[in-house]
Amino acid sequence: MYLAAPKSDHRGAVLVLHSWWGLNSFFHRLCDRFAAKGFVALAPDLYDGRVAGTVAEAKKLRAKVTASRREPAYKYLIRMIGELRRETRADDIGVVGFSMGGHWAYWLAQRSDLPIVATVTFYAARSGDYSVSRSSFLAHFAETDEWVSPSSVRKLERTLLKAGLTFECHTYPRTGHWFFEEDRADAFEPKAAALAWKRTIDFLKQNMS
Repeated sequence: MYLAAPKSDHRGAVLVLHSWWGLNSFFHRLCDRFAAKGFVALAPDLYDGRVAGTVAEAKKLRAKVTASRREPAYKYLIRMIGELRRETRADDIGVVGFSMGGHWAYWLAQRSDLPIVATVTFYAARSGDYSVSRSSFLAHFAETDEWVSPSSVRKLERTLLKAGLTFECHTYPRTGHWFFEEDRADAFEPKAAALAWKRTIDFLKQNMS
């Protein structure tokens, strides 16, 4: 895992869930950025130190998350939430997930026994039962995305609103999957990423204060 903490008192605790590339340097820097904004950020490593550089490598690593871990991924993530709470003594936390990590963020947010009050996802949607969720939701989507269909986004929105939950959704013009991740040179869009970052920080401040 990677942990970053502000130099002064923190304003909240955030669990950062990496995309299928793994816990690479981008996600280390992202945790540092959260710390600079006053949040303690903990990023679990679902790949046990391995990272992918290509889609083929990422698919292989993603498959091993459920196939070869000695500790089931869901138990590991719940344990990491406990670590984050012990580190910060926070009653409630936020979760920020990217693509594969976004799927896990939605899964975690469905559980009423977890102290998640704010969930932010990038290019991810997941159906499920959110009727007992305690979280508010902010979702960032790309305008053109081969991995996330418009129908899945609409279904997610209907499900969350039917459950009476707050759902803020933004689609960024002229972007594709991975647009927020600066190390994906073929997809990174600086202006969209900057706006998504501002919205994320504002959302966390609003829902975790």
